[in-house]
Amino acid sequence: MRGRTVNPGRARGEALVSRTPLSFYGGVDPKTGVVVERGHELQGKSVAGKILVFPRGKGSTVGSYVIYALKKNGVAPLAVVNEETEPIVAAGVILADIPCVDRVDLSPLETGDLVEVDADRGRVEILRKHGRPQGF
Repeated sequence: MRGRTVNPGRARGEALVSRTPLSFYGGVDPKTGVVVERGHELQGKSVAGKILVFPRGKGSTVGSYVIYALKKNGVAPLAVVNEETEPIVAAGVILADIPCVDRVDLSPLETGDLVEVDADRGRVEILRKHGRPQGF
């Protein structure tokens, strides 16, 4: 899948996918990386060490600093993939130096997929679907 580079870098890991926007300020605990937003589909799950996939961010501009705090605390996602990376998430991934690609069709991605993000080239590749080898 092709997209636009928001912040360069490369990462490979397990996808954690949300179909709804995510707020980092008040929605993700910066000390643990656990999503704490009540009623969010990812509530109780950790973003740490995952390829975090969600349509767009929402909420306060303080969310940029939460993303930075996640990185400083060692609980940040390996990469971020969005449909649209709005300014809050863009500033956060740049401050934290987290690879990020947007303008990506998220529909093929599922939690548990093994995904490679090459933000240098604006590419996202599913290496293995959750529970299935490549060539699914």
